[in-house]
Amino acid sequence: MSEQVKVAVVGCGYWGPNLVRNFHQLSTADLVSCCDVDLQKLDKIKALYPTVRTTVSYADILANGEIEAVALSTPARAHYELARDALLADKHVLVEKPLAMSSEEAEELITLAQKRNRTLMVGHVFEYNPAVLKIKELVDEGQIGQVYYIYSNRVNLGRVQSDINALWSIAPHDVSILIYLLGDMPLSVRATGATYLNSKVEDVVFVTMTFPAGVLGHVQASWLDPSKVRQMTIVGSEKMIIYDDIADEGKIKIYDKGIYLKGKEDIYGEFQYKVHSGDIYIPKIEMTEPLRNECAHFIECVRTGARPRTDGENGLRVVKVLEAAQASLDRGGVSVEL
Repeated sequence: MSEQVKVAVVGCGYWGPNLVRNFHQLSTADLVSCCDVDLQKLDKIKALYPTVRTTVSYADILANGEIEAVALSTPARAHYELARDALLADKHVLVEKPLAMSSEEAEELITLAQKRNRTLMVGHVFEYNPAVLKIKELVDEGQIGQVYYIYSNRVNLGRVQSDINALWSIAPHDVSILIYLLGDMPLSVRATGATYLNSKVEDVVFVTMTFPAGVLGHVQASWLDPSKVRQMTIVGSEKMIIYDDIADEGKIKIYDKGIYLKGKEDIYGEFQYKVHSGDIYIPKIEMTEPLRNECAHFIECVRTGARPRTDGENGLRVVKVLEAAQASLDRGGVSVEL
Protein backbone atom coordinates (compact mmCIF):
# COMPACT_ATOMS: atom_id res chain seq x y z
CA MET A 1 0.00 0.00 0.00
CA SER A 2 1.23 3.50 -0.86
CA GLU A 3 1.86 6.07 1.85
CA GLN A 4 -1.37 7.79 0.87
CA VAL A 5 -4.60 5.79 0.68
CA LYS A 6 -6.28 6.31 -2.67
CA VAL A 7 -9.96 7.09 -2.10
CA ALA A 8 -13.10 7.56 -4.16
CA VAL A 9 -16.25 9.30 -2.91
CA VAL A 10 -19.53 7.93 -4.24
CA GLY A 11 -22.50 10.27 -3.98
CA CYS A 12 -21.87 14.02 -4.27
CA GLY A 13 -25.22 15.41 -3.19
CA TYR A 14 -26.03 16.70 0.30
CA TRP A 15 -23.23 15.20 2.42
CA GLY A 16 -20.83 13.93 -0.21
CA PRO A 17 -19.09 17.30 -0.86
CA ASN A 18 -18.10 17.41 2.82
CA LEU A 19 -16.41 14.03 2.46
CA VAL A 20 -14.75 15.20 -0.74
CA ARG A 21 -13.37 18.30 0.97
CA ASN A 22 -11.99 16.40 3.94
CA PHE A 23 -10.38 13.57 1.99
CA HIS A 24 -8.88 16.11 -0.41
CA GLN A 25 -7.32 18.01 2.49
CA LEU A 26 -5.98 14.98 4.38
CA SER A 27 -2.27 14.44 3.84
CA THR A 28 -2.74 10.68 4.35
CA ALA A 29 -5.37 10.40 1.62
CA ASP A 30 -5.29 10.82 -2.13
CA LEU A 31 -8.74 11.64 -3.49
CA VAL A 32 -8.64 9.94 -6.86
CA SER A 33 -12.22 10.02 -8.10
CA CYS A 34 -15.80 11.11 -7.40
CA CYS A 35 -18.90 9.35 -8.67
CA ASP A 36 -22.49 10.49 -9.04
CA VAL A 37 -25.29 9.95 -11.54
CA ASP A 38 -25.90 13.73 -11.67
CA LEU A 39 -23.47 15.46 -14.06
CA GLN A 40 -24.21 18.88 -12.58
CA LYS A 41 -23.02 17.71 -9.16
CA LEU A 42 -19.86 16.31 -10.72
CA ASP A 43 -19.26 19.61 -12.55
CA LYS A 44 -19.33 21.43 -9.19
CA ILE A 45 -16.79 18.97 -7.79
CA LYS A 46 -14.58 19.37 -10.85
CA ALA A 47 -14.68 23.16 -10.56
CA LEU A 48 -13.47 22.98 -6.96
CA TYR A 49 -11.01 20.11 -7.39
CA PRO A 50 -9.71 20.07 -10.99
CA THR A 51 -7.31 17.17 -10.40
CA VAL A 52 -10.04 14.81 -9.18
CA ARG A 53 -11.47 12.50 -11.84
CA THR A 54 -15.25 12.23 -12.07
CA THR A 55 -17.51 9.50 -13.39
CA VAL A 56 -21.18 8.57 -13.52
CA SER A 57 -20.28 4.86 -13.45
CA TYR A 58 -19.90 3.08 -10.11
CA ALA A 59 -18.58 0.09 -12.08
CA ASP A 60 -15.63 2.26 -13.14
CA ILE A 61 -14.81 2.92 -9.49
CA LEU A 62 -14.95 -0.77 -8.62
CA ALA A 63 -12.86 -1.79 -11.62
CA ASN A 64 -10.14 0.75 -10.89
CA GLY A 65 -7.39 -1.19 -9.14
CA GLU A 66 -5.71 2.05 -8.11
CA ILE A 67 -8.59 2.92 -5.75
CA GLU A 68 -8.14 1.25 -2.36
CA ALA A 69 -11.11 2.68 -0.45
CA VAL A 70 -14.56 4.11 -1.16
CA ALA A 71 -16.73 6.42 0.91
CA LEU A 72 -20.44 6.00 0.24
CA SER A 73 -22.72 9.02 0.66
CA THR A 74 -25.74 7.84 -1.29
CA PRO A 75 -29.43 7.37 -0.41
CA ALA A 76 -29.72 5.01 2.55
CA ARG A 77 -31.54 2.28 0.67
CA ALA A 78 -28.52 1.90 -1.64
CA HIS A 79 -25.96 1.53 1.15
CA TYR A 80 -26.10 -2.25 1.44
CA GLU A 81 -25.80 -3.04 -2.25
CA LEU A 82 -23.07 -0.49 -2.94
CA ALA A 83 -21.06 -1.49 0.15
CA ARG A 84 -21.41 -5.17 -0.72
CA ASP A 85 -20.16 -4.62 -4.27
CA ALA A 86 -17.23 -2.53 -3.01
CA LEU A 87 -16.18 -5.22 -0.53
CA LEU A 88 -16.46 -7.87 -3.25
CA ALA A 89 -14.12 -5.67 -5.32
CA ASP A 90 -11.69 -5.70 -2.37
CA LYS A 91 -12.18 -2.05 -1.46
CA HIS A 92 -12.18 -0.71 2.08
CA VAL A 93 -15.53 0.94 2.78
CA LEU A 94 -16.81 3.91 4.76
CA VAL A 95 -20.63 3.99 4.72
CA GLU A 96 -22.68 6.96 5.84
CA LYS A 97 -25.42 6.21 8.38
CA PRO A 98 -27.31 3.97 8.51
CA LEU A 99 -25.09 1.04 7.57
CA ALA A 100 -28.04 -0.78 6.00
CA MET A 101 -31.82 -0.95 6.14
CA SER A 102 -31.94 -4.24 8.06
CA SER A 103 -29.81 -6.12 10.57
CA GLU A 104 -29.61 -9.02 8.15
CA GLU A 105 -28.00 -6.78 5.52
CA ALA A 106 -25.66 -5.25 8.11
CA GLU A 107 -24.56 -8.67 9.34
CA GLU A 108 -23.84 -9.77 5.77
CA LEU A 109 -21.60 -6.75 5.24
CA ILE A 110 -19.73 -7.44 8.49
CA THR A 111 -19.13 -11.06 7.50
CA LEU A 112 -18.03 -10.09 4.00
CA ALA A 113 -15.57 -7.49 5.30
CA GLN A 114 -14.06 -10.06 7.64
CA LYS A 115 -13.71 -12.63 4.88
CA ARG A 116 -12.13 -10.11 2.53
CA ASN A 117 -9.96 -8.65 5.29
CA ARG A 118 -11.23 -5.17 4.53
CA THR A 119 -12.09 -2.21 6.75
CA LEU A 120 -15.81 -1.57 7.14
CA MET A 121 -16.66 1.65 8.96
CA VAL A 122 -19.91 3.57 9.52
CA GLY A 123 -20.21 7.34 9.47
CA HIS A 124 -21.60 7.86 12.96
CA VAL A 125 -19.90 11.23 12.96
CA PHE A 126 -20.95 12.32 16.45
CA GLU A 127 -18.77 9.63 17.97
CA TYR A 128 -15.87 11.69 16.62
CA ASN A 129 -17.22 14.96 17.99
CA PRO A 130 -15.01 16.43 20.76
CA ALA A 131 -18.10 17.64 22.65
CA VAL A 132 -19.64 14.15 22.70
CA LEU A 133 -16.29 12.65 23.68
CA LYS A 134 -16.18 15.08 26.62
CA ILE A 135 -19.68 14.06 27.73
CA LYS A 136 -18.65 10.40 27.54
CA GLU A 137 -15.67 11.18 29.77
CA LEU A 138 -17.89 12.93 32.32
CA VAL A 139 -20.40 10.07 32.35
CA ASP A 140 -17.77 7.33 32.63
CA GLU A 141 -15.96 9.13 35.44
CA GLY A 142 -19.21 9.40 37.40
CA GLN A 143 -19.03 13.18 37.53
CA ILE A 144 -22.78 13.56 37.02
CA GLY A 145 -23.64 10.66 39.32
CA GLN A 146 -26.10 8.01 38.21
CA VAL A 147 -27.61 8.73 34.80
CA TYR A 148 -31.39 8.93 35.10
CA TYR A 149 -32.44 9.75 31.57
CA ILE A 150 -31.29 11.36 28.31
CA TYR A 151 -33.44 13.08 25.74
CA SER A 152 -32.63 14.74 22.44
CA ASN A 153 -34.29 16.99 19.88
CA ARG A 154 -33.02 16.80 16.31
CA VAL A 155 -35.49 18.81 14.28
CA ASN A 156 -35.47 21.18 11.35
CA LEU A 157 -37.72 22.66 8.68
CA GLY A 158 -36.84 21.07 5.39
CA ARG A 159 -34.68 18.47 3.69
CA VAL A 160 -37.77 16.32 3.40
CA GLN A 161 -37.11 12.71 2.37
CA SER A 162 -39.46 10.68 0.21
CA ASP A 163 -37.86 7.23 0.33
CA ILE A 164 -37.16 6.90 4.08
CA ASN A 165 -38.83 8.39 7.14
CA ALA A 166 -37.42 10.70 9.81
CA LEU A 167 -36.53 7.66 11.94
CA TRP A 168 -34.03 6.26 9.43
CA SER A 169 -32.93 9.64 8.07
CA ILE A 170 -32.39 11.69 11.23
CA ALA A 171 -32.59 9.53 14.37
CA PRO A 172 -29.50 7.34 13.69
CA HIS A 173 -27.29 10.16 14.99
CA ASP A 174 -28.96 10.28 18.41
CA VAL A 175 -29.33 6.51 18.69
CA SER A 176 -25.59 6.13 18.12
CA ILE A 177 -24.83 8.84 20.71
CA LEU A 178 -27.08 7.21 23.32
CA ILE A 179 -25.54 3.77 22.86
CA TYR A 180 -22.07 5.33 22.96
CA LEU A 181 -22.66 7.39 26.11
CA LEU A 182 -24.38 4.59 28.04
CA GLY A 183 -22.12 1.81 26.75
CA ASP A 184 -25.07 -0.52 26.34
CA MET A 185 -27.96 -1.46 24.11
CA PRO A 186 -31.54 -0.64 25.06
CA LEU A 187 -33.66 -3.49 26.36
CA SER A 188 -36.81 -2.28 24.63
CA VAL A 189 -37.96 0.41 22.22
CA ARG A 190 -41.25 2.21 21.65
CA ALA A 191 -41.91 4.62 18.80
CA THR A 192 -44.76 6.76 17.57
CA GLY A 193 -44.93 9.10 14.61
CA ALA A 194 -47.12 10.64 11.97
CA THR A 195 -47.26 11.19 8.22
CA TYR A 196 -48.30 14.72 7.30
CA LEU A 197 -46.59 15.50 3.98
CA ASN A 198 -46.34 12.02 2.55
CA SER A 199 -48.63 9.15 3.49
CA LYS A 200 -45.78 6.66 3.06
CA VAL A 201 -43.13 8.10 5.39
CA GLU A 202 -43.29 9.58 8.89
CA ASP A 203 -42.26 13.24 9.03
CA VAL A 204 -41.94 13.19 12.81
CA VAL A 205 -41.04 10.36 15.17
CA PHE A 206 -40.72 10.03 18.94
CA VAL A 207 -38.58 7.11 20.08
CA THR A 208 -38.30 6.01 23.70
CA MET A 209 -35.67 3.46 24.71
CA THR A 210 -35.34 1.66 28.03
CA PHE A 211 -31.75 0.86 28.90
CA PRO A 212 -30.38 -1.36 31.70
CA ALA A 213 -30.69 0.04 35.24
CA GLY A 214 -33.87 1.82 34.21
CA VAL A 215 -32.15 4.57 32.22
CA LEU A 216 -34.53 6.14 29.71
CA GLY A 217 -33.52 7.56 26.36
CA HIS A 218 -35.85 9.64 24.22
CA VAL A 219 -35.33 10.97 20.70
CA GLN A 220 -37.49 13.42 18.77
CA ALA A 221 -36.70 13.63 15.06
CA SER A 222 -38.52 15.74 12.49
CA TRP A 223 -38.09 17.76 9.32
CA LEU A 224 -41.34 19.60 10.02
CA ASP A 225 -40.34 21.95 12.87
CA PRO A 226 -40.13 25.75 12.68
CA SER A 227 -36.45 26.02 13.63
CA LYS A 228 -33.28 23.99 13.63
CA VAL A 229 -32.57 22.34 16.98
CA ARG A 230 -29.72 19.95 17.78
CA GLN A 231 -29.85 19.55 21.54
CA MET A 232 -29.39 16.73 24.03
CA THR A 233 -29.97 16.80 27.79
CA ILE A 234 -28.37 14.29 30.16
CA VAL A 235 -29.92 14.19 33.64
CA GLY A 236 -27.87 12.64 36.42
CA SER A 237 -28.34 12.21 40.14
CA GLU A 238 -25.70 14.83 40.95
CA LYS A 239 -25.28 16.99 37.85
CA MET A 240 -26.94 17.60 34.52
CA ILE A 241 -25.57 18.39 31.07
CA ILE A 242 -27.04 20.26 28.13
CA TYR A 243 -25.30 19.72 24.80
CA ASP A 244 -26.22 22.17 22.06
CA ASP A 245 -24.47 21.17 18.86
CA ILE A 246 -25.29 24.37 16.98
CA ALA A 247 -24.23 26.77 19.73
CA ASP A 248 -21.38 29.05 18.65
CA GLU A 249 -19.76 28.84 22.07
CA GLY A 250 -20.33 26.68 25.10
CA LYS A 251 -21.64 23.61 23.32
CA ILE A 252 -21.62 21.81 26.70
CA LYS A 253 -23.04 23.30 29.87
CA ILE A 254 -22.74 21.35 33.12
CA TYR A 255 -25.36 22.22 35.72
CA ASP A 256 -24.49 21.48 39.33
CA LYS A 257 -28.10 20.69 40.12
CA GLY A 258 -29.96 17.76 41.62
CA ILE A 259 -32.71 16.59 43.94
CA TYR A 260 -31.89 14.62 47.06
CA LEU A 261 -34.08 12.54 49.37
CA LYS A 262 -34.02 13.54 53.04
CA GLY A 263 -35.56 11.71 55.95
CA LYS A 264 -36.31 8.03 56.51
CA GLU A 265 -37.90 6.20 53.65
CA ASP A 266 -39.59 3.60 55.87
CA ILE A 267 -41.48 6.09 58.01
CA TYR A 268 -44.75 7.47 56.66
CA GLY A 269 -44.67 11.19 56.16
CA GLU A 270 -40.90 11.43 56.40
CA PHE A 271 -40.29 11.78 52.66
CA GLN A 272 -38.64 15.13 52.05
CA TYR A 273 -36.66 16.29 49.08
CA LYS A 274 -33.98 18.93 48.85
CA VAL A 275 -33.26 20.74 45.61
CA HIS A 276 -29.59 21.54 45.11
CA SER A 277 -28.77 24.31 42.66
CA GLY A 278 -25.14 25.25 42.19
CA ASP A 279 -22.95 26.72 39.49
CA ILE A 280 -23.14 26.30 35.74
CA TYR A 281 -19.82 25.23 34.27
CA ILE A 282 -18.76 25.44 30.62
CA PRO A 283 -15.72 23.23 29.99
CA LYS A 284 -13.12 24.34 27.47
CA ILE A 285 -13.14 21.97 24.52
CA GLU A 286 -10.71 22.07 21.63
CA MET A 287 -13.18 21.73 18.80
CA THR A 288 -11.98 20.08 15.63
CA GLU A 289 -14.26 19.18 12.76
CA PRO A 290 -15.86 15.81 13.63
CA LEU A 291 -15.97 14.72 9.98
CA ARG A 292 -12.27 15.47 9.61
CA ASN A 293 -11.62 13.27 12.64
CA GLU A 294 -13.81 10.54 11.17
CA CYS A 295 -12.15 10.60 7.75
CA ALA A 296 -8.67 10.61 9.27
CA HIS A 297 -9.60 7.67 11.48
CA PHE A 298 -10.90 5.72 8.49
CA ILE A 299 -7.67 6.30 6.56
CA GLU A 300 -5.58 5.29 9.58
CA CYS A 301 -7.56 2.07 9.99
CA VAL A 302 -7.08 1.26 6.32
CA ARG A 303 -3.34 1.90 6.59
CA THR A 304 -2.78 -0.03 9.82
CA GLY A 305 -5.54 -2.64 9.87
CA ALA A 306 -6.82 -1.28 13.19
CA ARG A 307 -10.46 -1.79 14.09
CA PRO A 308 -12.54 1.36 13.51
CA ARG A 309 -14.21 2.98 16.48
CA THR A 310 -17.49 2.90 14.52
CA ASP A 311 -17.02 -0.47 12.86
CA GLY A 312 -19.63 -2.72 11.30
CA GLU A 313 -20.72 -4.02 14.71
CA ASN A 314 -21.28 -0.45 15.83
CA GLY A 315 -23.42 0.14 12.76
CA LEU A 316 -25.32 -3.09 13.36
CA ARG A 317 -26.27 -2.02 16.89
CA VAL A 318 -27.83 1.18 15.60
CA VAL A 319 -29.67 -0.66 12.82
CA LYS A 320 -31.11 -3.12 15.36
CA VAL A 321 -32.54 -0.23 17.40
CA LEU A 322 -33.95 1.42 14.26
CA GLU A 323 -35.52 -1.89 13.23
CA ALA A 324 -37.18 -2.26 16.61
CA ALA A 325 -38.41 1.33 16.49
CA GLN A 326 -39.81 0.79 13.00
CA ALA A 327 -41.59 -2.35 14.19
CA SER A 328 -43.08 -0.34 17.04
CA LEU A 329 -44.16 2.41 14.62
CA ASP A 330 -45.84 -0.15 12.37
CA ARG A 331 -47.68 -1.65 15.35
CA GLY A 332 -49.02 1.55 16.83
CA GLY A 333 -46.30 2.24 19.39
CA VAL A 334 -46.13 -1.06 21.24
CA SER A 335 -42.98 -1.90 23.16
CA VAL A 336 -40.54 -4.03 21.15
CA GLU A 337 -37.82 -5.96 22.96
CA LEU A 338 -34.34 -6.26 21.54
